[in-house]
Amino acid sequence: MNIVIAGDGEVGFHLARSLSKSRHDITVVDPNSELLKMLEAESDLLTIAGNSTSLETLRQAEVEKADLLIAVLHEESINIITCMLGKRLGAKRTIARVNTQEYLNDINKGMFKGMGVDELVCPEKIAAKEISNLLTRNISTELFDFANGLLRIYMIRIDNKSLFINKSLIEVAKEYPNLGIRTVCIIRRGTTIIPNGEDKYIINDLVYLITTVEKVEKIKEISGKKDFSIKNAMIVGGGRIGRRAAINLHDKINLKIIDQDIERCNRLANEFDDVMIINGNGSDINMLQEEGINETDAFISLTNSTETNIMACIYAHRQGVKKTVALVENVNYIDVSQDIGIDTIINKKLITASYITRFTLGGEITSSKWLSGIDADLIEITAHKNSSITKKQLKDIRFPKGVNIGGIIREGKAIIANGDTQIMANDNVVAFTIPESAQKLINLFS
Repeated sequence: MNIVIAGDGEVGFHLARSLSKSRHDITVVDPNSELLKMLEAESDLLTIAGNSTSLETLRQAEVEKADLLIAVLHEESINIITCMLGKRLGAKRTIARVNTQEYLNDINKGMFKGMGVDELVCPEKIAAKEISNLLTRNISTELFDFANGLLRIYMIRIDNKSLFINKSLIEVAKEYPNLGIRTVCIIRRGTTIIPNGEDKYIINDLVYLITTVEKVEKIKEISGKKDFSIKNAMIVGGGRIGRRAAINLHDKINLKIIDQDIERCNRLANEFDDVMIINGNGSDINMLQEEGINETDAFISLTNSTETNIMACIYAHRQGVKKTVALVENVNYIDVSQDIGIDTIINKKLITASYITRFTLGGEITSSKWLSGIDADLIEITAHKNSSITKKQLKDIRFPKGVNIGGIIREGKAIIANGDTQIMANDNVVAFTIPESAQKLINLFS
């Protein structure tokens, strides 16, 4: 696929790195020539230093040949204009990053499509949805639903209470033959492991498990974690993500929002009758104590400062808060944040890049999900009739490096995959793949 990416920072750069590994032809347009030199040195792609709203620059990028034009600059008006111009010049499909959430209603999306902007992506909306999902699932650090919830992916941390600790996958399978859970990935000290039967579960491993909705209770059992309900949550930062999270959660749990901006607090107070709005500094330990942090079930820090969010979550964890979520904008902090005990990291740039990546994966892909701090994706893909994947049992198929088949939806029923499983035409399959193997995996299903 021929892809032109217009950006001005990490979202565009992460997209470019990821998509270039998947053997796409990538051209990056960015005003920062020094950053482009760094990107070009480490990735197989073309770069153009310039303004993406310039017709000359777009023609230089050969946007008329683009299968996909992606505009992810910080300024949404530039993204919209870039897509409008690119579409007029001949780009087949366009995607614009936006911040104004009213653009996302159906009427406005239709209007933008008529102007040449095919898809709108709002990082704040995606991030808020992730937070809302996390607060309704308690034992997991991350949760993804596939096939309307028939298959679920959980990420749990292996601690000294886990039944799996220091056991290999083969040992676990023998000890729990009817477990109904499959390990698709292990993250160990920042390294991604696609496990085989000999790999062991070690303390502090982050483990991605796939299971059916009927076997969810088993996750609680093997993790050694007690289930708990989130009744009270404290959000520090009432900006776009905090407000959107409150919209999703205010009728489900008791919420407090702390923000330093008095005008923002007044707007939030006018919007939410059932949310306590507090004007103050959410990194002030005395204030957090006064507002009852030790009685809070979940703590979400969404300020503009990555360092503040990390430190606030560490403090909340030490005060006994059961679930902590930090907005971490600096991608270099993601691994260390997870290592020091923060339950969930939200990074708008990586979430946005993952969301956009699904538009490059072809028609067989039903959905895809980004995994925190991992250069990989979970995808849901449909098996075509007579495709290679349908002709052998999984144990007899030579899969690309970095691929693991997790589960299958067949005629409305969920199946956890094992070596003896054979995929059939029209099965929907949930698979884990690293970027450089994504297209090879798709080819098996085509």
